[in-house]
Amino acid sequence: MILFRTQRARNDYLALPTNIQRLADKQLDLLLKDRRYPSLKAKKYDEKRGIWQARITQDYRFYFLIEGDTYVIINMTKHKKQ
Repeated sequence: MILFRTQRARNDYLALPTNIQRLADKQLDLLLKDRRYPSLKAKKYDEKRGIWQARITQDYRFYFLIEGDTYVIINMTKHKKQ
């Protein structure tokens, strides 16, 4: 698998605090190794549009699509608690 970041995801990444950027890098590396890695807690977020959600930290998430052999990171954001 390979990783592609949309422009929005790149902008979101740059807006993250530096320590969260480092953790995002680590989690994206784990995604490339195994989407089922426990700390990612990856799950389908929007079945209809094929969007997945994975954890950066308890407070931050990233959202992605799977297109062939590519993970398309669409955004990274603070998690909205329900």
